[in-house]
Amino acid sequence: MAMGNQHPSISRLQEIQKEVKSIEQQVTAFSGLSDDKTYKKLERILTKQLFEIDSVDTEGKGDIQQARKRAAQETERLLKELEQNANHPHRLEIQHIFQEAQSLVKEKIVPFHSGGSCVTEEFEEGIQDVILRLTRVKTGGRTSLRKARYHTLTKVCAVQEIIEDCGRKPPSLPLSADAHPSVAKINSVMCDVNRARGTLIALLMGVSSDETCRHLSCVLSGLMADLDALDVCGHTEIRNYRKEVVEDINKLLKYLDLEEEADTTYAFDLGQNHSILKIEKVLTRVREIKNELLRAQNPAELYLSSKTELQGLIGQLDEVSLEKNPCIREARRRAVVEVQTLITYVDLREALEKRRALASAEHPSLAAVWTILGHLSEIQEEVLAFDGNRTDKNYIRLEELLTKQLLALDAVDPQGEEKCKAARKQAVKLAQNILSYLDQKSDEWEY
Repeated sequence: MAMGNQHPSISRLQEIQKEVKSIEQQVTAFSGLSDDKTYKKLERILTKQLFEIDSVDTEGKGDIQQARKRAAQETERLLKELEQNANHPHRLEIQHIFQEAQSLVKEKIVPFHSGGSCVTEEFEEGIQDVILRLTRVKTGGRTSLRKARYHTLTKVCAVQEIIEDCGRKPPSLPLSADAHPSVAKINSVMCDVNRARGTLIALLMGVSSDETCRHLSCVLSGLMADLDALDVCGHTEIRNYRKEVVEDINKLLKYLDLEEEADTTYAFDLGQNHSILKIEKVLTRVREIKNELLRAQNPAELYLSSKTELQGLIGQLDEVSLEKNPCIREARRRAVVEVQTLITYVDLREALEKRRALASAEHPSLAAVWTILGHLSEIQEEVLAFDGNRTDKNYIRLEELLTKQLLALDAVDPQGEEKCKAARKQAVKLAQNILSYLDQKSDEWEY
């Protein structure tokens, strides 16, 4: 049918579909909750479009009925996706963890509001625990969850940085006002900046209803202007003092830009992050070395070269920039575990072969430990090759086998032999590390 002769109802449906399509990206990337203003706005727009679609007269014509059905299905799909983004279990988990951080701020951060810098160790540990738990929230590759996790982490990490920055500052008193007339003004500004820290933390954590980011930005900019207007020519000490306070203000202003930064794709999508790409490159090589070892007819020939290269890969991971991003830190930690597990596997294989070659007499308890180590080596090989999740039968079987070896080690009586005690202790640690590695391989964590 030519466009000029197209039925008005079809044209109207196409207009509605175009309007729905225009907000699809906003729906897909929505990372908030169902009580957010943006959620209600998008829901209202989509619901209105559904009513518009329903009001289109099909005149009993099949092609118009099909077009209306397709338009309604697409709009309903976006409504459902919007609801799923806001109510996804992992999105609610992120919010629950953030609420714990909010409670910590309400209870422990009061000294900042009065210009103090006394933060309890309990608060610092609590914030660190919140960050760790947020990095381990699974996103399943969903843009909305990655964005929500990054957005929340950015705020909590900013609070941690502000607190650490205060802790690093020397407890020296401000310069005396008698030194120069400008000193009194700088002292006053510094006190205002200290109070602003507490206000900023409350804003970042959403526990302040009396202040806004825009107003705080204006206040800090005003303090900066006051400092710039001071005449400190010829007074190096005072000029340096002013410079320190200016740097403090600039740091606080930087944190006020976090909301905008968290909405940019490059920030929350770590797939193309330079540090992550370096980690992935290392992991690719680790997998290649692992496959070479597991498939080799005579793996002993590869032990020395493999260990040397694996040690080099550890060095490469040490050089990865964390960019103050806890997700990158967690990714690097996991990569290090991958490399160290493979090194441990090679070390144990070498030790077992060396022991068989010597075939010397040894204490019965020590022999029992070595027998268990042989079983652990075989299980570790299976764990290295395992590629599944925690519901797989093979995962359950491997977990049971490792638990069985731990029980066997517990039953070994060293009979007072220090060498036996040390060997059993190392074997227990190895079994526990293999269990932890199996758990890590199957927890479906991603950036």
